[in-house]
Amino acid sequence: MNVRQKTIKQEISASGVGLHTGANVTLTFCPAPENHGFKFQRIDLDGHPIIEADADNVTDTSRGTTLTQNGASVSTVEHVMASLIGMDLDNVLIKLDGPETPIMDGSSIQFVDLLEEVGTVEQNADREYFTIPHNITYTEEDRKVEIVAMPLDDYRFTCMIDYNSPVLGSQHAGINTIAEFKKEIASCRTFCFLHELEYQLSHNLIKGGDLNNAIVIVDKEVTKDELSHLAKLFNRKDIDVAPQGILNNMELRYQNEPARHKLLDMIGDLALVGMHLKGHIMAARPGHAANVAFAKKIKAAIKKEKNKKIQKVYDPSAKPLYDVVQIMDILPHRQPFLFVDKILELSKNHVVGVKNVTMNEEFFKGHFPGAPVFPGVIQIEAMAQVGGILVLSTVPDPRNYLTYFLKIDNVRFRAQVLPGDTIVFRCDLLEPIRRGIAQMKGVGMVGEKIVVEAEMMAQISKIKQAEPAQ
Repeated sequence: MNVRQKTIKQEISASGVGLHTGANVTLTFCPAPENHGFKFQRIDLDGHPIIEADADNVTDTSRGTTLTQNGASVSTVEHVMASLIGMDLDNVLIKLDGPETPIMDGSSIQFVDLLEEVGTVEQNADREYFTIPHNITYTEEDRKVEIVAMPLDDYRFTCMIDYNSPVLGSQHAGINTIAEFKKEIASCRTFCFLHELEYQLSHNLIKGGDLNNAIVIVDKEVTKDELSHLAKLFNRKDIDVAPQGILNNMELRYQNEPARHKLLDMIGDLALVGMHLKGHIMAARPGHAANVAFAKKIKAAIKKEKNKKIQKVYDPSAKPLYDVVQIMDILPHRQPFLFVDKILELSKNHVVGVKNVTMNEEFFKGHFPGAPVFPGVIQIEAMAQVGGILVLSTVPDPRNYLTYFLKIDNVRFRAQVLPGDTIVFRCDLLEPIRRGIAQMKGVGMVGEKIVVEAEMMAQISKIKQAEPAQ
């Protein structure tokens, strides 16, 4: 059964301070249309630039995950992203009036509560999943990081951390399905070691740090004077070390809360793949840099799977979605240079079109007239026109736009196409359209046989209107 995409019913906001900047910031979750995905918007900057929540936009992972696009950045996105995936959403715009998301209590629970309060709404478009097809692995030998994604018809996580700390020790956490996120993971707070806290304080790196939004693990002997100094920094009467080896500013919500929080971070960082996933993710000693590198590895696997996807056999005589007259309302081409006769399927990520090859085509008069063969360059043009339908379906009025092809790679002609053949072309986006640039994989088939394939890059360009006469 197909799962429909979801967004939230209405806007809802939360305010707080950024952990690292100390700046007050208001975050607003906003409903978004189908196929929008997750995007941040810096409403405090000129032009209100959009930053897509995509692993390719990550520019820093040293103290959280930072995204940068269109001249703007947003930091510490992982807790927000985890809440969106944990609440089973697809399309949300997150507006911010500052450079960093609010840290809140150091977990995702307050974001989850907001999203639950406002409620979700099902949209018309189907959700697209990427099911892990085979084991995908990532390792960092120097840090002893190991991550593997394994095939599974669900989204499951297992996480182990080991900081070689006698206080923290080795911890494990896991959920059997993402549906357990709210109950088991969302409320687990970020943590740091006391020696890290002292370094960050001395270098003014956690201006928004507070003992209410982080678990501090005491990994060394501390004197009363040091504790008094910390108490003064955080405007507290006194601070001591609890029996669990943490500062007594708070009680653990779970014995393995640090491991659960690392799992939370992983869910948020892997949301930057840009698709809902199905698989079992197992990780040892993960961190933001490794999570993002692994997300990029999954993105590469998605691209590879799309590249090798074999087109199913379509019935070219099936009732079309668009006939040739409707196609001429979208494409600017006309006879004898219109090479698409009908469109059978169209979604946000793919298109299927048909070209009937007949002997009365103009080019057969001069192209091997004694042994007519459908020219390869025109096969590519026909494929490009089918892809143009997909690209132009993303703009408000296709008649005001043109598509120009920037690059064609990996072209292969596998069999001759002769008069009387019908070619069915399928074009799939290799990644989301960004800044008007579309990358597609195209395959042409006659019956069950692949006759041509290619990778194409195209740009959407708005038609410039002529200036009125003076």
